[in-house]
Amino acid sequence: MFGDEDSVELLSSIKSVPNAPMVLLLTAVDDVKERVNGLKQGADDYLCKPFDFDELLARIAALSRRVNVSVEKDLLAVGPLVIDEESRIAKLNGEELSLTKLEYDTLYYFVENAGKVLSRERILSRVWRSHSDPLTNVVDVYISRLRQKLSECDSLHIETLRGNGYRLATK
Repeated sequence: MFGDEDSVELLSSIKSVPNAPMVLLLTAVDDVKERVNGLKQGADDYLCKPFDFDELLARIAALSRRVNVSVEKDLLAVGPLVIDEESRIAKLNGEELSLTKLEYDTLYYFVENAGKVLSRERILSRVWRSHSDPLTNVVDVYISRLRQKLSECDSLHIETLRGNGYRLATK
C-alpha cells in the first residue's frame, strides 16, 4: 500500500509504459488472492514479509537475468533490436540489418529466446532443421556473422557459454 494509491493501481501504471522495469512486490499481505492479483496485474515476482534477506537477493538476481522482450503485432524486440516477422526485417537502432535467410532465422531464434542458453544442437535443429553432427562449425560461423552485425550496439551481444551454448544478452 502506497499512501492513497493502491499498489496494484500503481503497478498497472508502471507496467503501461514502454520498456517498463521489472517489479518485485514486497508486501505484508499474504493472501493468495492478493498475490495472484498482483502477478496478473504485471508484477514479475512477489515476496511476502517476513522474508529472508538471502531470498530477496536471489529473487533480485533472478529478475536481473531476465530480458525484457516485447511483442507487438508482428514485432519482436530486445533492447534496440526490433524484428518485423511479417516483412522479415531486423532493425538495430532504427537501421535495417542486411541479413541472409539463415542469419535472419538464427537472429530471430535468439530474440525469441532472449536471455536463454541455446545449445548448438538446438540451434541446428531449429534453424537448419537438422540433427546432423553437432560438432559442425556452421553455427559458430553464423554466430560470428551476427556478432559482427551487432557489434555497433553496446547494449546487446551474443555470449558464448563454454560447453553450454550461446545466449543473447543485454548489458
